[in-house]
Amino acid sequence: MVDELITLCGIDVCAILYSGYHSEPEVWPSPLEVQRIITKFKSYSEVGQGRKKLNQESYLMERIVKSKEKLVKVEKTNWEMEKSLILFECLRQENFINTLNTNVLNDLACEINEKLKEITLKMNQLDTNEST
Repeated sequence: MVDELITLCGIDVCAILYSGYHSEPEVWPSPLEVQRIITKFKSYSEVGQGRKKLNQESYLMERIVKSKEKLVKVEKTNWEMEKSLILFECLRQENFINTLNTNVLNDLACEINEKLKEITLKMNQLDTNEST
């Protein structure tokens, strides 16, 4: 788990584990590295230390929020690609449009209107450039 934190977050991590089975605590990755990380942490102000502390719950909540944000972006990208495929299919098969529901048709209409605006703007720019 500690290796994953280093890999995923790119942070300095150490672990000190106490067990009833061992008289001495186990340290990871090494006693020297643990000392270096603790010294570095103690060099921060109290406010800085507070920002650097992370318990499992806050770490997981942070990961959930980031994952949800990433999911929204991926869903948006997927929908953009899906709209392109639907438009292509509408051009390819005349009756394909009859299989689409109202929400999809409304989204496609908005997409087409946006593309028409872009085309009109580009044509106007070209006309302006040609007339000068």
